[in-house]
Amino acid sequence: MSPRIARPRLSLTTQVLIGMGAGLVLGVVLNLLQIEFINTHIIGGLFGMIGRMFVNALSMLVVPLVFFSLICGVAGIGDIRILGRVGGKAFGLYLLTTATAIAIAILIALAVGPGQGFVMDGIDTSGVTGREAPSVWDTLAAIVPRNPVAAFAGGEMLQIIFYTIILGLAALMLGDRSKGFVEVCEYMNELMMKVVQIVMAFAPIGVFCLIAKTFTEQGIGLFVPVLTYVLVLVGALLLHLFGTLMLFLKALSGLSPLVFLRKIRPAQIFAFSTASSNATIPVTLRCVTERMGANNSVASFTVPFGATINMDGTAIMQGVATVFLANVYGIDLGVGGYLTVIAMAVLASIGTAGVPGVGLVMLTMVLGQVGLPIEGIALILGVDRLMDMIRTVVNITGDAVVSTIVAKSEGKIDMAVWNDPEAGLIDGESLDIDPVAEAHLAEAARRH
Repeated sequence: MSPRIARPRLSLTTQVLIGMGAGLVLGVVLNLLQIEFINTHIIGGLFGMIGRMFVNALSMLVVPLVFFSLICGVAGIGDIRILGRVGGKAFGLYLLTTATAIAIAILIALAVGPGQGFVMDGIDTSGVTGREAPSVWDTLAAIVPRNPVAAFAGGEMLQIIFYTIILGLAALMLGDRSKGFVEVCEYMNELMMKVVQIVMAFAPIGVFCLIAKTFTEQGIGLFVPVLTYVLVLVGALLLHLFGTLMLFLKALSGLSPLVFLRKIRPAQIFAFSTASSNATIPVTLRCVTERMGANNSVASFTVPFGATINMDGTAIMQGVATVFLANVYGIDLGVGGYLTVIAMAVLASIGTAGVPGVGLVMLTMVLGQVGLPIEGIALILGVDRLMDMIRTVVNITGDAVVSTIVAKSEGKIDMAVWNDPEAGLIDGESLDIDPVAEAHLAEAARRH
């Protein structure tokens, strides 16, 4: 009898891509068929529930993962001057990429002219409310939490990062007495990464449900009235992703953009399916550390920091949307107006939560500053969910690019991992429970 040959398992990325493709096809078909029972109870009910559970599962990992990973990162750096240098580099690069992104978007939109001759018949522009832009001083003051517990409970990432860094620095100042605390944090960090693997094992199902629900509800008919806006926006997003960001990576780190794009793909898939930079933090962090070889002492700070303040894709949307609405309403903003848009988009991105739909909230601030009717947002509201998915991919790619550049500049990247195409891949085998380890743990529990 010939021995059984074990079939190689598909990588998690391949499984998720299959789930995404199947969900897209199913969603488009069901949108065309419009079967009420299926759309209401299967797609809106069952698929909606599974999709929300998956996003919630990712979100529940963010705060503890950021906390324990960042504590380990601060302890690993061991020098407040180095930490300040890493933070300064990351902050400067994030602002630079965001400003570059929106400037490119505005130039492309001005060249193409989306919205010229647009007819608003049958489009409801009522009921859209704006949000006043906070001052720079209010934004900076809000970084310091009044109540750390409330900050952790509310997922306020800038406040969590600030508090955790202060806590990590205090632990360093206590010296050897903090050894036990750091060891516990290192264990908890490893534990949370294992939980990430468990959640990600269900990713193909979660992504399938999310994509199927989105395309069943949205369809492709919504694109027709604002087709020029969609084409210009997608073009600008792809140009920034594959052009500008890769030029930054090559010029500032010397690393291969092709290797980077292959290794960041899992995070991009999760970003597309969840439309949330914050929910994608665990996957982005894993790609940057285990796939690319960046040291956790750098990535644990730059990745969650970027998910909070770096929104290249959202900035591009604001630039294109501003030009589109200015053309629709026949308003000439002039050079000063567009410079205001660039400045507002950069400032608005700082401290804004990386959650689905936040781009529209930020857009109301920008439009209010340049005197465009906020009600015009209703013109692009229908396609925003799908556009949000694409721009979130750009957002987290920017986070990973800056994290990689900073790690390389600090000598904190393992080139052996970077050059290994198999490094950090998940195929499901790592989720198997070791029976020997399980028996030892059970025996230890009985003794205590």
